[in-house]
Amino acid sequence: MTASDTHRAIDAVWRIESARLIAGLTRIVGDVGLAEDLAQDALLAALERWPESGVPDNPGAWLMATGKHRAIDTFRRSERIERKHQLLGHELESRQEMAVGELDAAIDDNIGDDLLRLVFISCHPVLPREARTALTLRLLGGLTTDEIARAFLVPEATVAQRIVRAKRTLSEHKIPFVVPRGAELAERLSSVLEVIYLVFNEGYSATAGDDLVRPGLCEDALRLGRIVAELAPEEAEVHGLVALMEIQASRLRARISSSGKAILLLDQDRGRWDQILIRRGLAALERAERLRAANGPYALQAAIVACHARARTAAETDWRRIASLYDALAAVAPSPVVGLNRAVAIAMAFGPAEGLKIIDALTSEPSLKGYHLLPAARADLLEKLGRSGEARAEFERAAALTRNARERELLLDRARAQNADNHTHREKK
Repeated sequence: MTASDTHRAIDAVWRIESARLIAGLTRIVGDVGLAEDLAQDALLAALERWPESGVPDNPGAWLMATGKHRAIDTFRRSERIERKHQLLGHELESRQEMAVGELDAAIDDNIGDDLLRLVFISCHPVLPREARTALTLRLLGGLTTDEIARAFLVPEATVAQRIVRAKRTLSEHKIPFVVPRGAELAERLSSVLEVIYLVFNEGYSATAGDDLVRPGLCEDALRLGRIVAELAPEEAEVHGLVALMEIQASRLRARISSSGKAILLLDQDRGRWDQILIRRGLAALERAERLRAANGPYALQAAIVACHARARTAAETDWRRIASLYDALAAVAPSPVVGLNRAVAIAMAFGPAEGLKIIDALTSEPSLKGYHLLPAARADLLEKLGRSGEARAEFERAAALTRNARERELLLDRARAQNADNHTHREKK
């Protein structure tokens, strides 16, 4: 194996093992920031040694053993935490002579709990949402600060600061490395799911930049969602979120034309939808429904996208069912965006005029003032009603509001199409 092959192998191992490694080390040292530093030290050691010695048979165990040895050295050097050294040093030293395989076996019983603890600490509500997102991608997604910065189109220094401040905040607040219980579990789980879905949405429909989608972010979010679903198998909303992401991800290839242009849902080639992801999503939705009535926000959204997945053609879509599901979603998680999506569903089920009434009532909503999908949806309904001039103005307004180049291109194309419709209409007169 060449040096470049070894480095590629190390990158792959890091993506797979980093979360397990940081979780296990956090359990030992009690500080997520220190644990990440120790994990990085282990990675550097691998970069130095593996090109010569080769990749070990169990690379994850090798990294964990190295990280633990680094922890022992750190405690020995630090007089300020001498008490901690006394409490933990003996236990760590007693493991120094264990074989790599024995070390791996020693952490296997705890790894599920450790990962779950790491999920909850990285998404702790004490952190701002942006910090939670960055820290989650760093610790659980294994992304570098540069990769996170490029994904969200912010300077790398900004991401680095968010991560440093997040780790400092967790340390200052002495956030325990435990899985919360009772009411706190529900509150914290909501934060975890919010962060995972935020990452997925940024990949599925990029806020800004030249790309409509960023599949890598969708894959990271899906992986995190699947981990949480296995670690919290009795939580219906976790499976609801996984179902929602699996089914939405199934459409990624169909959302963009060969020339890179965005394709609307009803115009997509459903033969390009990933049937494996759809089956996984429907299975996750069934799992959520078996646990209890699937009336949580993520399970309801999953049921909505399942209606699209089950329809062989756009014409077969059960819009009345979708409208009723949006009614239920608006009852449990009311928001202007849910109201807008409900209006579109009602328009499809009962006619554009009915949907337009609801959308017109939302135009005064302050939180939607800069939301480009409001004028875009209104333009679509105006177009269906034959009000081309008004539709053109709304498409142009939507294009001016979006920061995504592909969405802007689609909206301007639709605005120009209104000019053509007007010209054809005048000729017929």
